[in-house]
Amino acid sequence: MATVLSISGSPSATSRTARLARHLDAKLTAAGHQVVPLDVRTLPAEPLLGADFAHPAIVEATAQLAAADGVIVATPVYKAAYSGLLKALLDLFPQYGLSGKTVLPLATGGSTAHVLALDYALRPVLSSMGADHILPGWFTLDRDITVAPDGSVSVAPGSAEALGRVLDQFAATLPRTPLYAAAS
Repeated sequence: MATVLSISGSPSATSRTARLARHLDAKLTAAGHQVVPLDVRTLPAEPLLGADFAHPAIVEATAQLAAADGVIVATPVYKAAYSGLLKALLDLFPQYGLSGKTVLPLATGGSTAHVLALDYALRPVLSSMGADHILPGWFTLDRDITVAPDGSVSVAPGSAEALGRVLDQFAATLPRTPLYAAAS
């Protein structure tokens, strides 16, 4: 099956954005895909902010991007745009680092007033990086994401259904290993 790089651009350790991304990662893993989670907040700040392309953590993140068949880009929306932390990482990736890849943009926020951030802020950057196919993606309201005391995540029924559809569309675009080749 395919390899998916799942990027969370949230700076918060208790992020609903990251939890939603990991929730969807589990669904892709259950479908047989290999998912590589990348929480940008765990990368060292100095190389991110200082544009240190040679730092081992940045080199590893770039290699993970290169090895991926598909990429999920999840971000909270702040002031009608994706997070600055995500921007710092995207600036360090190669100009055409998304060439040959399908991208699923996801955003979370407190108000539907931010829903257009996917199309007017994030999509142009992903497109400029050469993504072969950028799915419409999905914006999820913070209030539709519930985190239980054990850390499990549930999504409100309407949002869960829509997320399921976009995740299915994303998975359908990923390369599949033919059954015969897998048995060889």
